[in-house]
Amino acid sequence: MELATTLKSETIQNNIREVGINPNYWYPVAWASQLKIGKIIPVMIWHLAIAVYRDAQARLHALEDACPHKGVALHKGKVQDCNLACGYHGWEFNGNGECVSIPYLPEGQKLPHAQARSFPVQEKYGLIWIFPGNAVAPELPLIPEFDEPDWLMVPVTAHFQAHFSMCNENTLDVFHGFLHQKLQGWFDPILINLQETPSSVCAEYKVSYKGRLAKFLGLSEHADQVTTLPVSIKYRYPHFYTSLQGISSLYLMRLPVGQVETRSFAFFFFKVRFPKWILTQLKPLMQIVIQRLFLLKFLAQDIEMVESEQRNYLANPHRRYVEINPAIIAAQRLIVRQYKEFIQSS
Repeated sequence: MELATTLKSETIQNNIREVGINPNYWYPVAWASQLKIGKIIPVMIWHLAIAVYRDAQARLHALEDACPHKGVALHKGKVQDCNLACGYHGWEFNGNGECVSIPYLPEGQKLPHAQARSFPVQEKYGLIWIFPGNAVAPELPLIPEFDEPDWLMVPVTAHFQAHFSMCNENTLDVFHGFLHQKLQGWFDPILINLQETPSSVCAEYKVSYKGRLAKFLGLSEHADQVTTLPVSIKYRYPHFYTSLQGISSLYLMRLPVGQVETRSFAFFFFKVRFPKWILTQLKPLMQIVIQRLFLLKFLAQDIEMVESEQRNYLANPHRRYVEINPAIIAAQRLIVRQYKEFIQSS
């Protein structure tokens, strides 16, 4: 459905800051390189604690992070071959969460029925993904640029002390380029198209660029030259895809941790004007330079604003706020709709 792009005042419904997630999607929980063979890491998906481990055959498993015996966090245990042994009494659970051994039981004695909840888990794009829902798991988001040698990929992790709705609005709202003006960000944004479906919001803006970063990315021939291009932002619940006319793209995977904590795992792709052999050699260095000199600086400014928004909301949750960007209002409807859809199906 096409929506009007007129900027007009609407009052924000504060319940958006309290709403939960629809768990019937894949959520990223960690970079795969963080989890070595025989190791366990604790993760959290919207207040749900999960222990993820990689067994002796390098296979991933995800169990609820609570032993069925005493409720001790399973991530405090250790991996024994293909099983996870609780650190308290040594009870072992396989990847399906079934208790398969208790070290102090006599040989041959029947094991008690003790079952830890297990979750579908997979590794793709260098990320560990978990499906915490109770429906049929959908396909993972597609990232076609990931294996394309012509693109320079820069991974970035973000951690916000804020509700995920605030983080999502920050991603969808191009009008906050004012915040990044000292970093030679974008300016003069215009919302030119807005589409909404039951599971997505797609906004297209016309945005102007200028400066050294714009020149580096090939947006202009000279740093003082102004270039205006369309930017497409697609919020396909619960993740984002952004495209800048074949020059760059962003895949932002959102992880709502809790009521006031959100993480994200992002892939920035850039078309860099270098021969492939040079790009291959310089790739590690360029990733570090772009990440540290540009992306993390932009991100730090966004985190500061979003966390300030969260603190003020907590201080006075009854204060009324006004929004004029219809893309933000559409995203709020989507978040509430997805949560209600899950509640109604439970």
